[in-house]
Amino acid sequence: MIGTFASTAPHISVKAEELFSIGGVPITNSQLLGLVGLTILVWVLFRTRAVVLGRKQPNFMTRLVLWTFEGLYGTVRQVIPDETWARRVAPVAITIFFFVIAQYWLGILPIVGPITIHGVPMFRAFVADLNTTFALAIITIVTAQIYAFKYMGFKGNMGRYFYNPFKDPIMAFVGILELVAEFSRLLGLSFRLFGNVLAGEVLLIMIAYLTQYLSPIALQPFYLFELFIGGIQAYIFFMLTVVFISLGLSHHGDEHSSDHSPAMKQRVGNEIS
Repeated sequence: MIGTFASTAPHISVKAEELFSIGGVPITNSQLLGLVGLTILVWVLFRTRAVVLGRKQPNFMTRLVLWTFEGLYGTVRQVIPDETWARRVAPVAITIFFFVIAQYWLGILPIVGPITIHGVPMFRAFVADLNTTFALAIITIVTAQIYAFKYMGFKGNMGRYFYNPFKDPIMAFVGILELVAEFSRLLGLSFRLFGNVLAGEVLLIMIAYLTQYLSPIALQPFYLFELFIGGIQAYIFFMLTVVFISLGLSHHGDEHSSDHSPAMKQRVGNEIS
């Protein structure tokens, strides 16, 4: 299969390509592989849940998932020391981690590329679609705002962005910068992941094409490299999700102190800029 892939001209497309449509709704190659990845991920997580409940015997896969979950939850606790809020934030952030890493790794399988329908690759990494990464970024930013509203109230959260320019013109300007920063985080999250996944796909395609029938050997170190990069990118997205949410839980202002929830008692540390 890799040899067939290497012998053909490289097919590189920035956007996901349509394979067919159902009721007028186009189905792209990234959506098709994304559905496969989501099905596998749900199966793995349900199997891990059965192990936790004592219904099944653990194996290497479930042990790895549990070990990863414990490590990620420990990271959430370090960023958000309050146990109550950490337990609220952890499910969203950890789910995003597993989703991203599963879709990233699935996208570097040898089946991605060689199998085509009318000249269009049948499979493409789901996170190599900008629509997917943008949707994940929207989920992160919206979740951060929801938790900030719950923690500080409507007035307290809006107070992070809007100040009376006549009373404090400097903080009014800072508030505008903070509002702009929210949109820059949204774009940064989406384009960072999309760019790295797309670059990984292009790298594998070009190495396979340049090495031709030696690609089964030449690609091995690059596959290992992409496995490593996939884990790093998933962890970065997870970490940024936790940090962006924590920003709304650690904002303290004298004028809005009455709006703060008593649940958060310590200031959030270990922020990633």
